[in-house]
Amino acid sequence: MEKHVITLDKLPIGKTGRVAALLSKGLFRRRLLDLGFVPGTPITAYFTSFTGDPTAYRIRGTVIALRKEDASKILVIPE
Repeated sequence: MEKHVITLDKLPIGKTGRVAALLSKGLFRRRLLDLGFVPGTPITAYFTSFTGDPTAYRIRGTVIALRKEDASKILVIPE
């Protein structure tokens, strides 16, 4: 695994990364794959709610909100 891989919840707002891997298993992993969280796919941290959780991410032309707990199970390589 590359040295500069971070979890998605650590990606700063406005920055883009590429999905590196999914750490989740089971139905949640299947759901993420169905939504386009496939390795190599660009993803941008779009904005955060006023409470700081969840955060909206743009992936494949769609905006998806994820809680920090869920975003921490997605590894990304910042660009």
